Amino acid sequence: MPEAPLDLVVIGAGPGGYVAAIRAAQLGLQVAVIEREDVLGGTCLRVGCIPSKALLESSERYEEARHSLKLHGVTTGEIGLDLAAMMRRKDLVVSALTKGIDGLFRKNKILRLCGHGRLEGPGRVSVTGSTGTTTLEARHILIATGSTCASLPGVEPDGQRIVTSTGALSFASVPGHLVVIGAGAIGLELGSVWRRLGSRVTVLEYCDRILPGMDSELAAEARKILEKQGLQFRLKTRVTRVHTGDNGCLVDVGDEETLSCDRVLLAAGRRPNTEGLALETVGIQTDERGRIPVDARFATSCPGLHAIGDVIAGPMLAHKAEEEAVAFAEILATGHGHVNYDVIPSIVYTQPEVASVGKSEDELVAAGVAFRKGVFPFMANGRARAIGRTEGRVKILADTATDRVLGVHIVGAHAGDLIAEAATAMSLGARSEDIARACHAHPTLSETLKEAAMAVSGRAIHF
Repeated sequence: MPEAPLDLVVIGAGPGGYVAAIRAAQLGLQVAVIEREDVLGGTCLRVGCIPSKALLESSERYEEARHSLKLHGVTTGEIGLDLAAMMRRKDLVVSALTKGIDGLFRKNKILRLCGHGRLEGPGRVSVTGSTGTTTLEARHILIATGSTCASLPGVEPDGQRIVTSTGALSFASVPGHLVVIGAGAIGLELGSVWRRLGSRVTVLEYCDRILPGMDSELAAEARKILEKQGLQFRLKTRVTRVHTGDNGCLVDVGDEETLSCDRVLLAAGRRPNTEGLALETVGIQTDERGRIPVDARFATSCPGLHAIGDVIAGPMLAHKAEEEAVAFAEILATGHGHVNYDVIPSIVYTQPEVASVGKSEDELVAAGVAFRKGVFPFMANGRARAIGRTEGRVKILADTATDRVLGVHIVGAHAGDLIAEAATAMSLGARSEDIARACHAHPTLSETLKEAAMAVSGRAIHF
């Protein structure tokens, strides 16, 4: 262990923690990272973003082979599902990426410690692992411990019948009937995976809509598309308790109704992972949501203690944590760093994808902001026709007085990739006219953005 105080000790090696460590090391700081899991990458890489996207891709290919390839003139024999092989592929994807982070730590000379990190007062962190407890001293400490699945009264995950997203990534067999509690991104993505693989999927949501927080018009369109695919939605539905037995689960809905199913996925959101950090030793109290208060430079009220990612305010997104990680490291080393919170994209990786950046139409109406709207459907795009992905639309919202783009919302093929152009344009203060005047290659899906931008002023060409 280092005898002199380190420049930075990071607690947590998820997207926020490992990115902060690498950027700080690049800037010449001596860095150590504490992670209690055996592999690096945090929830996102190990049991979240990456494995779920691997299963989404595999399940989409399975469904395409069963139902869509013949439309392209591709004939096949009997299509079968090897779920174990699908899971092995998912695990290989995760393994390759975690090993990649290991390599980056070695390249940047970052000290890695495996164990549970706990504050021991200002500038001190203890690490308890399999070989005992070690104490580190550091000029700066960064908490980047991420989040964990939120609980729901009466619903107790057991890892078998009642699972969180982690368990739903590793079912050994396809459930006959899967009940999903929560119609947010996690519930819809994993519900889509198992629906494609053969499950009957019922999604229960307490709100009166799916995807709370996203643009309501596009969320409504996404719901219609997902219903056509076979997902069953029950909105304004309160789950009071889930019972388990040898043959499945009973889900109490409201006061008098009970649903029977094989498995239950609890996907009712996430909460900051701040337990066990001993924040009281440095005088830190979390807010009403369990988040750590910080200032614009990610500093807490304790000198030298900082926090980023899911443990502070803002959307619980890996890319938000990564942006904060880079900004924090640069502030620490150079005094300068910045995150534009107005242009943090959100993506739901269903088929089609749903992606948003900036203000929703609902937010603009509620705030009394005058805006113009341009909409363009994927069915009018040549590339979308060619690949057989014509569902959805692009919506661009621009300020009436200045034409500055205030929000972009997409339901459609590769929406998660297309939203990057919108985020870049908004980061640069672009007007809808700027997007409309930029030459977009033909035929590409990106032309839907150009046409929607042109539609803001009523001059879309192809619709």
